[in-house]
Amino acid sequence: MSNEPTKKILPVFLLCFFLGMFGAHRFYAGKVGTGILQIITLGGLGIWALIDFIMIIIGSFTDSDGNKISEWT
Repeated sequence: MSNEPTKKILPVFLLCFFLGMFGAHRFYAGKVGTGILQIITLGGLGIWALIDFIMIIIGSFTDSDGNKISEWT
């Protein structure tokens, strides 16, 4: 089994853009705990979701294993 991340940035980007307030991108990345917190706080009133969106765009968003999600397709 390889250590390559299986998550792609395009779905994370789209989920964050459309459903970032509900943490959908965090659930996709395997970060269930913080995804639930984003649901409860509505994405930190939008600030947390915005920070995640910026991190996704610059390629520093990671999955639950700490692997950077950087491949678009």
